[in-house]
Amino acid sequence: MTSQQFPTGFQWGTATAAYQIEGAVDRDGRKPSVWDTFSATKGRTFQGQTGAIACEHYDRYKDDIKLMSELGVQTYRFSISWSRIVPDGRGDVNQAGLDFYRRLVDCLLDHGITPYATLFHWDSPQALETKYGSWRSREMAQDFAEYVKVVVSNLGDRITNWMTLNEITCFTHMGYGVGKTPQHAPGTKVGSKKEVWQTSHHALLAHGLACQAIRAHSPKSCSIGLVDNFGVTVPLYESPEHIEAAKKAFPYHAGNGGIIYPALTGEYSSALLEQLKNDAPDIRDSDLQMIHQPLDFLGLNIYTGTYIRAADNWQGCEWINFPKNYPALNMPWLQIVPECLYWGIRHVSETLNRPDLALFITENGCAAQDELTSQGEVFDLDRILYLRQHLQSVHRAAIEGYPILGYFIWSFMDNFEWSYGYDKRFGITYVDYKTQQRIPKSSYHWYAECIRQNRVV
Repeated sequence: MTSQQFPTGFQWGTATAAYQIEGAVDRDGRKPSVWDTFSATKGRTFQGQTGAIACEHYDRYKDDIKLMSELGVQTYRFSISWSRIVPDGRGDVNQAGLDFYRRLVDCLLDHGITPYATLFHWDSPQALETKYGSWRSREMAQDFAEYVKVVVSNLGDRITNWMTLNEITCFTHMGYGVGKTPQHAPGTKVGSKKEVWQTSHHALLAHGLACQAIRAHSPKSCSIGLVDNFGVTVPLYESPEHIEAAKKAFPYHAGNGGIIYPALTGEYSSALLEQLKNDAPDIRDSDLQMIHQPLDFLGLNIYTGTYIRAADNWQGCEWINFPKNYPALNMPWLQIVPECLYWGIRHVSETLNRPDLALFITENGCAAQDELTSQGEVFDLDRILYLRQHLQSVHRAAIEGYPILGYFIWSFMDNFEWSYGYDKRFGITYVDYKTQQRIPKSSYHWYAECIRQNRVV
């Protein structure tokens, strides 16, 4: 069958993140990250749950990789814990941390799975938050680059696909709040929007310095990408005027103009800066050149979108609210907008004018109210419905010629879902947290068939 067939060579993968699955937070020289501190603080997470044990992946990685191999994925995206490698954020290197990731990668390679390593997925060392406020300081960018140098120098003989930062918005704009405690670590209150925008500017600097560090210290030829979760503006329907309105809305939406724009174009969106006025970050003369590094690919983390229509106003567009009964899955923000993947891909090529840039969907998936039957199965038909529709959107982009190279499903297994603790399940593999048993869900078997046939089934 050729219906909804992907191009030959399309890469099928899955993804996880260190703090969400590893556990072993005080083992083998690892020191606390900001998420250890945040989740241990009363009232910050669901029922006070933490990632201290999580999925015990630190000890169970061989079994997990075997299950990935049975799934049939060709690629696996995981993150490396800064606190395992350089426990104080700067200074002494922890060999035991490097050894763990060396064992992990060797196991992946033994199973024929290509590793894609994310160098930062929100879990910065608590020591740097204590020392200088982590992302509030420009020092953070330099310390991150030094950590990256250590990782790439030691693991670059095995890993040749690197991702610098994951979702800048989430660890800056959702980690620092004006006048209230934000929902993500480090959970720091600041006095102004300008201070929040300064944290994301420092993260962009860290990305730029990390790109340079990877290229300077990788022992092999490698590819480098940034992973972003920009807000996707979707035309209400695909008429010329609504398509144009979605493009006009893009720089204003979800901070796009101040994160993905400088990373890919070398400039903050002038429209956003005009809107921010005195809340715009301080930008030194050489900053934008440092931020705008050559990339081999861009990773897109996309779960939903926002509908836009044309309007007779100063922006030429209008944001449409979802009606009360609009279909959604088990997160407050997870409305089902399957076109979001197609329009996310298309915005890079057209709105950001980067048709040259190879793309991966580095995260896409959903939380569902999974139930284990008395026979020990999980029939997550709602997740299959969601994934099938979203993969059809990726397929459309592929056959229209946009440079989409692969798809990483989020997530390989249920895990610690940040401030939601273990209450939300995103995995295609069910985790019984009491026994740590792994149970492939119906979506696992469905995805395996998509991979086997290289098409949407």
